[in-house]
Amino acid sequence: MRAADFDFDLPSELIAQAPAAFRDQSRLLVLDRLSGRMAHRTFRDLLEYLHCGDVLVLNNSRVIPARLRGINAQSGGQFEVLLLEEVAINDWWVMLRPGKRARVGTQISFRDTRGNLTVVRGSVLEKNEAGHRRLRFDGTANITELLNTLGEVPLPPYIVRANTNTNQRKSDQERYQTVFAQTDGSVAAPTAGLHFTKTLLDEIRRRGVQVCFLTLHVGLGTFVPVKTETLAAHTMHEERYDVPEETARSINEAKVEGRRIIAVGTTTLRVLEATAAAPSRQFISPVTPGPGRTSIFIHPPYDFKIVDVLLTNFHLPRSTLLMLASAFAAPHETRGRDLVLATYAEAIRQHYRFFSYGDAMLIL
Repeated sequence: MRAADFDFDLPSELIAQAPAAFRDQSRLLVLDRLSGRMAHRTFRDLLEYLHCGDVLVLNNSRVIPARLRGINAQSGGQFEVLLLEEVAINDWWVMLRPGKRARVGTQISFRDTRGNLTVVRGSVLEKNEAGHRRLRFDGTANITELLNTLGEVPLPPYIVRANTNTNQRKSDQERYQTVFAQTDGSVAAPTAGLHFTKTLLDEIRRRGVQVCFLTLHVGLGTFVPVKTETLAAHTMHEERYDVPEETARSINEAKVEGRRIIAVGTTTLRVLEATAAAPSRQFISPVTPGPGRTSIFIHPPYDFKIVDVLLTNFHLPRSTLLMLASAFAAPHETRGRDLVLATYAEAIRQHYRFFSYGDAMLIL
């Protein structure tokens, strides 16, 4: 398939710039992938689509204040730094803007969130093929301990914040984070989880649904559109994950017993499908516990081994997330692309809000 097959036109006013007033009051478009029927609901109506015995799996990665600002210690030029992945304490791969000025050996002095210069500095050690820089931090025992005073919420580029005030910054710190976030490491939120409240999760548990967690640290690649002409030529970004023993056991028991696995978000689905082992004689593909890394690229056609239901947001044109949703809408086939784009067209007609702070979609 071609990347251009996953283009669509979206009015700019439908790109959500702020979340719904209350997390669970966002809208929910429900797609029955067998019949193609759609239903327009609110997110709390998710309860009506859950069954006793279902296993609901969520990504509990926590977004870190990964956007830092500083100046070239020699020339005074401005830099924006986005932390990507920790190599060791005070040793990070980062995205640096403007990149042309960030040659190996460049020294950067960092500001705090109020704009004041601090004693924290960074040295550019090397550059990789993707254009990212490796940065060594000095002036602190561990840069991660200072991120709350140095860093900003790494909102995606389509959310515009001009002259961000303290109240707006605090609001984004709260709302661009799931209520169940635990493990630091993401530079983008697992957005399907943003709609849940602790009260709603308690109600879900009372209905006999098992709620489980895994961790996938969402990387910068989640925003990058597929730029190759064909999907086969695209190189998928790699992300770190960890599946607890308890989560793997709950999912594997449910698969044996024929109970549904509901993935909250494309990140959760990618982990579950990446860890699925080869089918056994009982045609069961167990989830393997433990840490790992995945660069799995799911696009039509795809044979899903673990996930039965997907809860997700509305995704960017040409994104790998849109391609994943299209694969899930019609497993083993390519027609899921037409079904999902038709659903997106209906969402646009009904003025759903798109992307990270937008509304949700349930694919049954």
